[in-house]
Amino acid sequence: MELLDKLQWRYAAKAMNGEKVPQDKIDNIIEAASLAPTSSGLQPFEILVITNQEIKEKIRPVAWNQSVITDCSHLLVFAAWDTYTEDRINKMFDLTNEVRGFKNEGWENYRQQLLNSYPQKDAEENFHHAAKQAYIAFSQSIAAAAFEGVDSTPIEGFEPEAVDEILNLRAKGLRSCVLLPLGYRDEENDWLVNLVKVRKSKDDLVTVID
Repeated sequence: MELLDKLQWRYAAKAMNGEKVPQDKIDNIIEAASLAPTSSGLQPFEILVITNQEIKEKIRPVAWNQSVITDCSHLLVFAAWDTYTEDRINKMFDLTNEVRGFKNEGWENYRQQLLNSYPQKDAEENFHHAAKQAYIAFSQSIAAAAFEGVDSTPIEGFEPEAVDEILNLRAKGLRSCVLLPLGYRDEENDWLVNLVKVRKSKDDLVTVID
């Protein structure tokens, strides 16, 4: 199966060579993230696509000085909503009605159910819920990058507050939660490139309940 072959090929690149990824491949990776499932279809996050080298240089020191931050072609920053609000929920439900061209009573009842729930919750709880949705799209981007023959490096090792400040995210009601540099592996300088991929056996990973 081609997708599994691609996933076997991919790994978390530790060094990239600075080569630019064609825009059509970036577009496909972003589209895959957009198509990811999210709770109630709210897509409670945004993706910042950074090619500006100065900004990447600012982020690198607060991301454990990882070279892929500055040597990648495109740096994706997945930023989740800082909380759920009535406006944010209504915007997505209104968009659904507009695209589908009709209103559904059950759907509208569900809208009200969410409006009566999420905005009243603690903002930190809402952020963590939104961040989980961002991670779903993040994971789908990794798979899409592999399918496109593009290397990626999932990064949680960074200071979110610092990245938020660099990108002015808090003013937009967003908080960074995970980074994804995209580019091409530097085989001569990447210590991980030739190491065998190690994963649990199916017996250790999977429990089948018939």
